[in-house]
Amino acid sequence: MTSPQSSPESSPPPFPFPRPERRTHVAVSGPDPRLRGRERGRLLAAARLNGALDTYDRLFALGGITPGAVRDDARRALDAIDAFRPALREQIEGLAEGAAVEPWRIAALNARTEILARSAAVPPGECSTIVSEAGGSPVGVQTWDWHVELGPYWHTLESSGARHRYVGLTEHGIVAKIGVNSAGLALHFNILGHRDDRVGGIPVHVLAALVLEEADGVGHARELIESAPITSSGSFMLFDASGTALLDLSPAGVFEAPRIAEGLHLRTNHFLTETPAAREKTWLYQPDSGERFAFLRDRLTGGRPAPLAGDALLHQLITGPDEPPVTCVPAPTAPLGSRWASLATILLTPATREARILDGTPAEHGTRPWISLRA
Repeated sequence: MTSPQSSPESSPPPFPFPRPERRTHVAVSGPDPRLRGRERGRLLAAARLNGALDTYDRLFALGGITPGAVRDDARRALDAIDAFRPALREQIEGLAEGAAVEPWRIAALNARTEILARSAAVPPGECSTIVSEAGGSPVGVQTWDWHVELGPYWHTLESSGARHRYVGLTEHGIVAKIGVNSAGLALHFNILGHRDDRVGGIPVHVLAALVLEEADGVGHARELIESAPITSSGSFMLFDASGTALLDLSPAGVFEAPRIAEGLHLRTNHFLTETPAAREKTWLYQPDSGERFAFLRDRLTGGRPAPLAGDALLHQLITGPDEPPVTCVPAPTAPLGSRWASLATILLTPATREARILDGTPAEHGTRPWISLRA
């Protein structure tokens, strides 16, 4: 574990939710995807996977999605995964076997973005991502913001046995989210919302696993994504030692978003390209996403040179009470479904194939544990 040097603006805000004293780490390997999944499920069962399942059951119910609809959607998602990449279905079913739960339960976690798209009562969380190419080799930083009740139920991950080894973090039961692979491809992941989002294609979290397992670089990753059946939305910030691509993924297609300045990409939670933006669920993220984007754009381009180092980028994500909630701290009295928090902060450096994961908000970088992993 390593800890970057603290700065004067980093006094952490109060963060009212329990976090584990030691974050779960899962390492799996081997050529058989079902066996890798089975080992992962065994490890996660000991790490309270049932807590994640129970919390998502509550979120689905809050959104008016019946258990039968969740089960049917999960099975449809599993069939779509099987039709495109059978090995990923094998991993999911193996995970269910290792955790001793029904396969559709794990499939529902992996398709949670698509299933929750049915809901108008449970708006998604909010994330902010910056990638800088200013030093000649891209570096990225992101807050992962999600429902605070799921704070105990994420883990760091090392996975070997597919085409590429990868490291990063993901939620209990979900195959992948944010990370970097042994080919030096890094992936940051933000959620977006399109009016046509639905179950039926490859869930975006499973697509993240596909990219991290198989892609040799940014160009190959884009080919894989464009070949996949996509019926839901997300943002993939792809970067390797030689370049970047910021993609809007949606049922309308895959589109590359522009930089905010030379060598600088920024993403919050709204579409940055015209075609998917025409059918955006603006009520989910606005005005919050636009305010965070404008604030960070001005901070990053307001007369100062583009930040070069990971720690300098990290400091751009620290905000206080009178600023847009880039550093996201939940309101203690808000109900389930309305309490978002920066559950983790992630620095990715593809040139060294390194993921540095802070178990906390950007403002806690000097007081909470960091975990360093290398693919």
